[in-house]
Amino acid sequence: MDKLVGNSTAVENSSSNKWPFNGPGLFHHRDPGELRVLVPAILGVICVLGVACNLTAMVILFSNAHRGKLSLINSLIFNLMFADLLVLMFAVPFRAVSYSRSSWSLGWTVCKTADWFLQSCMVAKSLTVAFMAKACSQYVSNPTRQVSIHLGSILVVLLFIWLSACSVTIPLWLFAELRRDVRRLACVLMLPPEARDFMSVYVKAYPLGVYCAPLGFALMYFWKAYGHCQRRSTKSQNLRTQIRSRRLTLMLFCLTLAMAVLWLPQWVVWLWERHLAEKETQGAQPLSASPPLFLALSAQLLTFTLSLVNPLIVLFLSEEFRESYRGLWRRLTLRKQPPPKPKPGPHNPTSLQSPCPRPETSGQLREEKGLPTSSSKEISSEAQPPPEQGKPRGEKEADRASLKDGIVLPDVEQFWQDRETGLQTDENDPVPWENQTQEAEK
Repeated sequence: MDKLVGNSTAVENSSSNKWPFNGPGLFHHRDPGELRVLVPAILGVICVLGVACNLTAMVILFSNAHRGKLSLINSLIFNLMFADLLVLMFAVPFRAVSYSRSSWSLGWTVCKTADWFLQSCMVAKSLTVAFMAKACSQYVSNPTRQVSIHLGSILVVLLFIWLSACSVTIPLWLFAELRRDVRRLACVLMLPPEARDFMSVYVKAYPLGVYCAPLGFALMYFWKAYGHCQRRSTKSQNLRTQIRSRRLTLMLFCLTLAMAVLWLPQWVVWLWERHLAEKETQGAQPLSASPPLFLALSAQLLTFTLSLVNPLIVLFLSEEFRESYRGLWRRLTLRKQPPPKPKPGPHNPTSLQSPCPRPETSGQLREEKGLPTSSSKEISSEAQPPPEQGKPRGEKEADRASLKDGIVLPDVEQFWQDRETGLQTDENDPVPWENQTQEAEK
């Protein structure tokens, strides 16, 4: 670090090649002491809430993909949430610490990679939004068509996004250096003389390539998708699909609009600062002062707030995400769904009715179940008279059957009496084939 810092005289001689970041090193010498507490506190709240929301959205998307709901649009939304999570976990805490100090105290490695990492994540988000708009336009043009996409194709798209984002921001990592000022260390862009012309072109083409072009293409595709959504279908199934495509278009358009609005102040400050730095390197007197402190701070806070707004838009505007969020909340809190209330019907009466069965019917049910009780025994003993000693077996069974039914038929009683005593004649014999069989045997 000593070699990188050098002495103050060398820094003063090379001040024409020094471009400050739009970050803590830019306005430490002019910020009041209250901002060193307020700004880190705001960043801390944004970080905690943003991490929770992004993790929730990512878990829902991952569970949907695990259940077979894999699509390019959901994968791009997952990539957007992942980039927001990286910003909140690895960029916001270091910025909060640097804002609370009067000098850069995070070391050379963080200085070298801090702005490069933040800009890479922001560029990845911008490219992701452009790809989402393209996928949304294709889906809305024919929502009933079944499109199967492989996981390999999705990984190729995501890899292309991140490689492009990390490559286009390499100059921010290449020229970042720690330099000692009169009283403090500052993280600045140190431009060698041979790279001055390149950076003068880069600082103008960079916003056009990573902000204007992707968001412009996204708005163009959303305009096409809006035109497709205006077509009405006569079939009910197609109408439901069209309503779903409208909601999807609205959600993705809100993501694009939020990024365009919340990221715009950062680019205003970016161009303002680089224009002043370029005038200083050329030895000309700048016509305007540096960006106001409130504008620079607001630009940084709005950029980080975007990582909190994106998951909230997804969770509130997508009906599928709301249902998945409710299911996830029930699983996390171990709450079961309440059982449905029984509807009144013939099998579920609304009022309880006290059954009043006949004594013989209730006794018969208890005998069939094999669960006799003392009360049932008493009732059966009272209802049935004790059998006589001299009665035949058939008469006992007839009496038992008559007692069960509660009715004694005289014809049946006369039939059994005649049959048992043998008084029936051949003319009145109800079963003559029995007698014929007995005579044949004799």
